[in-house]
Amino acid sequence: MSKRNSQSEKTAARERLRQERERQAKRDKARRQVVVAASVVAVLAAAGGIGYAVVQMNKPGYWEGLKDAKVTAPANTSGTDGTTVVIGKDTAKKTLKVYEDPRCPVCAQFEQTVGTTVKKDLDDGKFKMQFVGATFLDRGDGEGSKNALSSLGAALNVSPEAFLEYKSALYSTKFHPDEADDKFKDDDYLIKIADTVPALKNNAKFDNAVKKGTFDAWAMAMSKTFDTNKDGVTGTPGFVMDGKKLTADSQGTPLLTVADFNRVVGAALKG
Repeated sequence: MSKRNSQSEKTAARERLRQERERQAKRDKARRQVVVAASVVAVLAAAGGIGYAVVQMNKPGYWEGLKDAKVTAPANTSGTDGTTVVIGKDTAKKTLKVYEDPRCPVCAQFEQTVGTTVKKDLDDGKFKMQFVGATFLDRGDGEGSKNALSSLGAALNVSPEAFLEYKSALYSTKFHPDEADDKFKDDDYLIKIADTVPALKNNAKFDNAVKKGTFDAWAMAMSKTFDTNKDGVTGTPGFVMDGKKLTADSQGTPLLTVADFNRVVGAALKG
């Protein structure tokens, strides 16, 4: 082999090696670009996932989301968003405000002990009753007070009488749960209680309102009237007449006996 041929072969071999190195370099560059792009996508996806999780965590729950929702007010109400609920004869000169939370055990005690007396006084025209619903016992992760208050709106939408009977049933020894038991969050349980009230038993209109949450936004609006009340009532049950809180004694004990109720409310009616 001549030196010339040997040199040509060496030059060609070096050229082939150079070209192969260039091709390999291009392949390596392309591979790095793919890896970087995938990493960027992964980071963005992770960031997006974290962002989504943060948004979801800060997103208000169902009931909180109803605070600014359009309110469907029950029949037999008046005032802003139908949050003024007054029951009784028009001829009654004075109005007794009654503040109650559906889950409140002391409210249940009042209803079980004094409820029939209140109903008789309303029928006799001694006073009208203004109901103010509260839901502060749901604070935390509960929803039974709000759900029961919504169902009370559904009962009120049927009639004031159905409302009173249903409220009495909710607070009864048979159906009122322990304060720690959020049983009123169950629509079926609320309807089961309603079936003990003649006007609500198998009442499709009532049942649908409870299941569809027709008066859920109203319940939140009503609850706000308790939270912002000007009567200075901070707990339930609370009683107010002529702007004055009515209690059994100077310690602020609620009116939990018929004797205390008749004495204190009787004096307020004369005042």
